[in-house]
Order: sequence, then C-alpha cells, then structure tokens
Amino acid sequence: MPDLAEQTRIAAPLDVVWPLLSDPATVAACIPGAELAPDKGDGIWRGQVKVRFGPTVATFKGEATLSFDHAAHRCTIEGRGIDGRGASRALSSGQVQASAEGDVTLLDVQGSFTVTGPLETFANAGGVHVARALLAEFSANMARLVAERAPAAPESESTPQAAPVSAAAPPPPPPPPARAAELSATSLMWRALLSWLRSLLGKGNA
Repeated sequence: MPDLAEQTRIAAPLDVVWPLLSDPATVAACIPGAELAPDKGDGIWRGQVKVRFGPTVATFKGEATLSFDHAAHRCTIEGRGIDGRGASRALSSGQVQASAEGDVTLLDVQGSFTVTGPLETFANAGGVHVARALLAEFSANMARLVAERAPAAPESESTPQAAPVSAAAPPPPPPPPARAAELSATSLMWRALLSWLRSLLGKGNA
C-alpha cells in the first residue's frame, strides 16, 4: 500500500483559497481531465477522470466521501475508483491540511492508496510520482482560478463612473470554473519522471 506525503503551495491567501477547496465542483474543475457528476444528496461525490494516450482516451470512474473541518482547514477523503474496462480498481484514503504561509496557502497531503489489477505494478512503482505531478497541476489551476476571480482594481477618479446599482440588487454570482484541460498521459508521465529524478537527487544529497 503506497503512502503519499506531499506539500504544495497555492499563490493566494488561505482565506481566499479555503472556500474554493471546500467546494467539490471547484476542486474537480482544477484537476486535469476530471468531471464531477451531479450531486445526489447522499454525501458521496461521483465523477471520472479522462487520460489521453495518443488517439485513445481512457476513463477512470470513482466516488469519494469528504469530511470538512472548517475551523482547522482540514479535509478527510475516502475514495475508490475503477477503470473503464473494470480491470483495475483503487482504494484511497487521506487528509488535506491547509495553512497560511504569509500570502500563500500551504497544502499538506497525507494518505495511502491500493491498486489491484493490471495497473497494480505501475501504481506501486510510480503512483506517488504521478500523484505529485497531478498535485502540481491542481495547484497551478487553483492559483489561476483565484486570480481570475480577484476583484478588479478600483477605477481612478478620471474614469467615467458606471450607473449606480440598486442597493437591493444582489451581486452577480461568480461564473462557474472552467474545467481544466484534458490530461495527456505524455505530459503526466514526463512530470512524473521529473518528480522521480528529483527524489533521487534529493537522496543523493542527503
């Protein structure tokens, strides 16, 4: 059962990032190739991740239960998944802890996963590096989403003012996040390879 212990940084303050991390739809939109199914109200979030292997697209379906501790900025996750052909299955559990580091949000991810079937050997050997690559993609997409939703800078006095809005009118809701680009296996494997090389160099310098 491989263990995962990773850190990543999102270039935005914790009080801005945490509400987004608490929204499964927003989180799914920041995971490359992920699609979230409609909420059935049973506390289980279902979805799928598509990975492109050249002209072929593989689909992995899964579901997860999420438990949030908003005061501690912590999320506990229990998940399971299966590939489109039903040949490989995965179980995972973990915890995501968010904390402030100045104007940056630090995410600590701790967990473990088990894969059975044809992908078991690959997952045991390189699953941690693939997860690390996905986490880096997620962090970049989350930072980009925060930047897109940041309020515009106040207009100068020389700029013509827009017509006043009625105080009773609620502010328009933020647009739904655009889904992250479909995941390319080539790009993912390249990032995983770089992660593996960095881990080797780190051991050599220890």
